[in-house]
Amino acid sequence: MGQDTTVACYYFPNYHIDQRNVALHGAGWSEWEVVKHAPVMFKGHEQPKVPAWGYTDEADPTAMAQKIAAAADHGIDVFIFDWYWYDDGPYLQRGLEEGFLHAPNNERIAFALMWANHDWLDIHPQRAPGQPPLLYQGRVTPETFDALTDHVINTYFTHPSYWKVGGCPYFSIYELSTFLESFGSFEASREALARFRVKTKHAGFPDLHLNAVFFGHPALPGEKELPEPEDLIPALGFDSVTSYVWIHHVPLDSPQTPYERVKRRYLSFAERAMQRFTIPYYPNVTVGWDNNPRFYRTGYRPIIAGNTPEAFRSALEEVGRLLAHRSPQQRILTLNAWNEWTEGSYLEPDTRYGMGYLKAIREVFGVRQEENK
Repeated sequence: MGQDTTVACYYFPNYHIDQRNVALHGAGWSEWEVVKHAPVMFKGHEQPKVPAWGYTDEADPTAMAQKIAAAADHGIDVFIFDWYWYDDGPYLQRGLEEGFLHAPNNERIAFALMWANHDWLDIHPQRAPGQPPLLYQGRVTPETFDALTDHVINTYFTHPSYWKVGGCPYFSIYELSTFLESFGSFEASREALARFRVKTKHAGFPDLHLNAVFFGHPALPGEKELPEPEDLIPALGFDSVTSYVWIHHVPLDSPQTPYERVKRRYLSFAERAMQRFTIPYYPNVTVGWDNNPRFYRTGYRPIIAGNTPEAFRSALEEVGRLLAHRSPQQRILTLNAWNEWTEGSYLEPDTRYGMGYLKAIREVFGVRQEENK
């Protein structure tokens, strides 16, 4: 198919020591502990997942360099970091700031931010049925948003490896319903994004590329569906739309829903989205889904079954064909995910498939090397 498509992969940075996590879970805790202790929920259930590289510390530049090399060698152009900033400041930033930004080879791929502005709940793992306890509220004050956008522009946008679309730094917002709640009205929300855009231009960039994550079926407790997204998202001033994971659009209708069935239903949604939105919709390819490691104490959660590297490759090929008519600058897809181990959706090698998922990306899209993709 050729590497004229930008492959942008979500990265979930909870695999290092963070002081908030230490205060809640104890010394030395990272989400690797949830991975290690995931139980088998049914005969043939593939848990616990075992990373082929071991339980690496992503805040270690050497460990991050290994990830960057594998990603670049297999056709991934961008890591989109799930990035957290609450009213009391940042969270889970060490993987990016100490790992990626200090890795000796970080020029090999670009990086960008998806502000994961959802409520952070105590689900690592969830301890009892019912609504899990709220730890950090996703809704922020307007003052917090202004401070975090200043930080983003000055700390990240100026880095030579920051991803730009048409020369404009890419910044994505995960939960628009929570964003709207932060400002109290559509008008105030639109004005806040406009101020962010103006500040970006004043910093010397031609513009800001604002991306919205869209979903219709919440996957985590507390997520909310956005009403009338085709009209609302462009009116707020966003430049593009994408998805985080297939199950935001395809509810799993059986305990083990076949990957092929989920793929077909997602592709149907993606084709409609590419026609309905007046701004570009960047389609998504998801590796798999099994979030039982986080929720096993509250009962079994449905999974995507049969998500082999071969099935994943087929999905990449079909999404690539959806993008074929676009100009190279807008030929962008997102992947879920580099390392969502406790959601069963990861590209990092494990002891079952090794580099199989990564090889599928390289076989479909090839590899290119260019500065600041």
